[in-house]
Amino acid sequence: VQIAPFTYWEEAQSQRLREAQFQSLSVPNTGMAVTLDIGEALTVHPANKVDVGERLARWALAKDYHKNIPYSGPLYTSFKIKDSTIVVSFKYADGLVVRPDNGKTNFQIAGSDSIFHPAFVSVTKKQLDVSSPEVKHPIAVRYAWENVVAGTLFNGAGLPASSFRTDSWMK
Repeated sequence: VQIAPFTYWEEAQSQRLREAQFQSLSVPNTGMAVTLDIGEALTVHPANKVDVGERLARWALAKDYHKNIPYSGPLYTSFKIKDSTIVVSFKYADGLVVRPDNGKTNFQIAGSDSIFHPAFVSVTKKQLDVSSPEVKHPIAVRYAWENVVAGTLFNGAGLPASSFRTDSWMK
């Protein structure tokens, strides 16, 4: 189970732990239930165990019992820069949708100055077009890159995407 959003101290950068957990999916016979949409800012162990259990069960049913069911939320695979927009691609992205949280998409975009700005996001099939009027020449995108953040990116099965970034900057 990926670590849920929680009010850690600012320097904790739990998004880096979520990133490491996401990267562990490259290990054979692993799966991960993303909890960005069911975390609770004031408790490290969210009360919603049903959704966590169902998400883990989906991985087992699909991978070990060969059931043809969606088992993963969208997983970032690549990006390309197209003019003033970054196009982000995913697997497990059928029915890709962004559901803003209090008007925020929780996507950020930056140029060569490494300063991230809130981004506008639109869906085109299994890809996202990410842009900001404040970033004319973007080079990096981040999603849910905070300790406490709500998941806003889902596939058609209602499964959330993991935090991700396209850069490797320290901050």
